[in-house]
Amino acid sequence: MEIQENQHDQASSETESVRSGRVGFSGPLSGQSSGPPSGPLLGGNKKSSKKSARFKNEEYVEITLDVRDDSVSVQNIKGGDLETSILASRLERQRASSLGSQLSFRLRQVSHELRRITSTSSKRFNKDDRSKSGAARALKGLQFMTKNVGNEGWSEVDKRFDQLSVNGALLKSSFGQCIGMKDSKDFANELFDALARRRGITSDSITRAELREFWEQIADQSFDARLQTFFDMVDKNADGRITEDEVKEIITLSASANKLSKIQERADEYAALIMEELDPDNLGYVELYNLELLLLQAPGQNPSTNLTTNSRILSQLLSQKLVPTKEPNPIKRCFKGIEYFIEDNWKRIWVVLLWLAICAGLFTWKFMQYKDRAVFDVMGYCVTAAKGAAETLKFNMAIILFPVCRNTITWLRSRTKLGYIVPFDDNINFHKVVALGIAVGVGVHALAHLTCDFPRLLHATDEEYEPMKKFFGEERPDNYWWFVKGTEGWTGVVMVVLMAIAFILAQPWFRRNRLNLPKGLKRLTGFNAFWYSHHLFVIVYGLFIVHGYYLYLTKKWYKKTTWMYLAVPVILYACERLIRACRSGYKSVRILKVAVYPGNVLALHMSKPQGFKYTSGQYIFVNCSAVSAFQWHPFSITSAPGDEYLSVYIRTLGDWTSQLKTVFSKACQPSNENQSGLLRADMMKGENKPKLPKLLVDGPYGAPAQDYKKYDVVLLVGLGIGATPLISIVKDVLNNIKQYQALEDGLEGESNNGEKGNAKRPFATRRAYFYWVTREQGSFEWFRGVMNEVTENDKDGVIELHNYCTSVYEEGDARSALIAMLQSLHHAKNGVDIVSGTRVKTHFARPNWRNVFKRVAVNHVNQRIGVFYCGAPTLTGELKRLSQDFSRKTTTKFDFHKENF
Repeated sequence: MEIQENQHDQASSETESVRSGRVGFSGPLSGQSSGPPSGPLLGGNKKSSKKSARFKNEEYVEITLDVRDDSVSVQNIKGGDLETSILASRLERQRASSLGSQLSFRLRQVSHELRRITSTSSKRFNKDDRSKSGAARALKGLQFMTKNVGNEGWSEVDKRFDQLSVNGALLKSSFGQCIGMKDSKDFANELFDALARRRGITSDSITRAELREFWEQIADQSFDARLQTFFDMVDKNADGRITEDEVKEIITLSASANKLSKIQERADEYAALIMEELDPDNLGYVELYNLELLLLQAPGQNPSTNLTTNSRILSQLLSQKLVPTKEPNPIKRCFKGIEYFIEDNWKRIWVVLLWLAICAGLFTWKFMQYKDRAVFDVMGYCVTAAKGAAETLKFNMAIILFPVCRNTITWLRSRTKLGYIVPFDDNINFHKVVALGIAVGVGVHALAHLTCDFPRLLHATDEEYEPMKKFFGEERPDNYWWFVKGTEGWTGVVMVVLMAIAFILAQPWFRRNRLNLPKGLKRLTGFNAFWYSHHLFVIVYGLFIVHGYYLYLTKKWYKKTTWMYLAVPVILYACERLIRACRSGYKSVRILKVAVYPGNVLALHMSKPQGFKYTSGQYIFVNCSAVSAFQWHPFSITSAPGDEYLSVYIRTLGDWTSQLKTVFSKACQPSNENQSGLLRADMMKGENKPKLPKLLVDGPYGAPAQDYKKYDVVLLVGLGIGATPLISIVKDVLNNIKQYQALEDGLEGESNNGEKGNAKRPFATRRAYFYWVTREQGSFEWFRGVMNEVTENDKDGVIELHNYCTSVYEEGDARSALIAMLQSLHHAKNGVDIVSGTRVKTHFARPNWRNVFKRVAVNHVNQRIGVFYCGAPTLTGELKRLSQDFSRKTTTKFDFHKENF
């Protein structure tokens, strides 16, 4: 395009303009966009004869400006369209502080805009094509206003201007906070610069009126306006063209805003990829229409996300059925709630009711027994309450050991049908409930003695004390010390103190170091404190037996029943610990590989102990004598039963795991380009093998996730490191599918050595949906190999893998728009996702779980789905509620299971 002033030379144009009061310039509406612009404002001077030859048979735009004093006004516009008129009108919006430079800038700006209009007028994406599915989705992108940014409207922005402005001006550094983009300060600063460049603002502050202009442009919901704003952010020199360096800058900025450090490191490579795609003629730049075409071209659809017509109709019907409705009748609503509660928790209900009934029965039995004895006349209901509570204590001190007999529970879960009526998944929760029952029993027993029956005994008359002599001696006790110094007294006091310590340190606030305690006290909390304090139970049980033998009011040995309650549970638990000690002694493992990954994760690959058999979803206990000879910590198994190795992934959250990572890191070396992780030590390669600490393992033990084999379809949801047991399931399902296909092909019974009849029959699972949500990009390195293995071997698409990175802004947000474009380009060309580094495309932000459940329900009508979740408890309630909601309102039933860790 060529811009020509109606003056004889450029040097005198500005002065001449002031004197004459009128300036005109013109150019073609459909010029060559690829050629370099020329004219007095953009290149060298061109003679009118050349202009006439160049512009032959082309349509012109002529704009006549009237310049008077310090104002610029548009006198006449010939040719062009509405956008040209709007563009020209911008020349008179602001008063120029320096007329010469301002006029020059305005004319240059208009020339750039006219060149943009003409270069894209014939190449702009057809409006009709914007109705295509891919284009329609892209039109919703590049949103500067999202549910978290600017959703309050101008009134709130105006209020924040009053709070943040200095002398009536808003600084550039406060712009992001003012418009609600405070979490992306660098991105907001670039947006500020782009908006300021378009208006000729060179200062780092703006007035309220200018902020209102900025806001109107940002809030403009038309796709063209949003596209232009984004283009201006990339086009730093406002020449209407984007170079590779400018692309690199915006990639780095977007990656920084979304906390994607890996993309920042490879910004050069990705910038070259975009230029290769958008600049096939190697012109060295791209223009607005290139960016528009890239955004609006319909992307290839994932076959797994396509729905048939019937499925779409069913999806719409489900959406209507799942609209939350409230029962107007409060009585019916209450009964419906009770019905749903019983339906969802009937296993827990009958177990807890049975436990409460036994406790109530024992309390009542002992209460009535002592009410008929002579001591009741002296001590009254105090002694009956104390003895009733003592009887429940004996029972609860016995059964509290059963939930932690892991070998027994694993055997019952795996080898019997009791799992249909007993909630083995809640063993630790039941352990906590019984512990609460013990705390209540101790409180009632101790308070009844110390505040009621002992004072009554001390103040009894000689006549009242007479029946008590055979229990307390000829001389009546004269103070509390008499009771404390006796065996019955001091054992009770010590037990209460030890129980209180263990109970307090077991609370989440102390066990997970959630309290901001002084440094000295903080050392007394944490998992180590919980672990050691819980082992005080050995002393407590010894004192409990002694306390139950030396009783004031019971002298016959066969009526001292404490040891009878404890005999079987204590023996069972002792055998459990003995088995663990013996088994772990010969189950020492050989370390095959160690890797330290981003996010403070340590991966350990070990040899399988002889005869070690497990099911995906189970866990093992790990002991490292180099850290602590006594501590054993549970970790989910990530390898599949068919793998030749045993692996666990350990995130360093506490003191023990931090020390373990430190010990193994010393033996590792930085990984090379072909390896994942930050540090690695591979014992299978090389001659200089490092010396690694010795590990012992104990297990495997049962967990909720191992029940996945009961379902034809499973929905696996993992948050962060919570994906570890689910990764094992994914690998096992893949192996199971291969085996099932082999059976269908007539290869049943063939083993690796060619023998027949030894092949294990595959389990029920035929479809798996895996959703992994993590906050950090580096987390995807943990299971990159597994992801790629599944995509390579799962030819039929039986396993759907969905990765979500929550540090990236949701799809459609302008801050992640370039990342999304780059992701699509790179995946289409290389088959690798730029965020995860795997062949699985990563989604942005958090999943819409209701849509996830709806899609599974549409795909699997009249089926039962196993939902398995492992991760932070924050998501438990939502997934459980959705499972219940869809099970009640659709023909698809969802069974929710949560991993306890």
